[in-house]
Amino acid sequence: MCHPAWRQALIEAAHLSDLARLRRVRDRLDREYARPLDVEDLARAAGMAAGHLGRRFRLAYGASPYAYLTARRIERAKALLRAGDLGPAEVGRAVGCATPGIFGARFTELVGMAPGAYARTAQRPAQPVRIREASAPQPHLA
Repeated sequence: MCHPAWRQALIEAAHLSDLARLRRVRDRLDREYARPLDVEDLARAAGMAAGHLGRRFRLAYGASPYAYLTARRIERAKALLRAGDLGPAEVGRAVGCATPGIFGARFTELVGMAPGAYARTAQRPAQPVRIREASAPQPHLA
């Protein structure tokens, strides 16, 4: 039987090992967001079962690997739409979304407006703010 202190040390070592693997998965999602990625492939590369990866990733980062990947893609899409060089369908392809419909639905769900509307809003020039000087108070003559 294992001494309680040793058992705790083994549990902590396994936890740290899981965190290192999860960080590598997250880094891969950040790097390869435009490529087709699936949880089974990510789990295999991390040496974890897909269910275990999903549960541990959610605990560590607050979202499933798929939700994290989707959020990363939408972040990048927003930047591309603000740049104005690509249309919404091209942006969707550039960030790795399978179809324009899926891209539009996810974008709208996470951002609150369709990609085209976001692009128009983001590219609209800001209205200049005019600052007027306050008029000097008129002297009061008695």
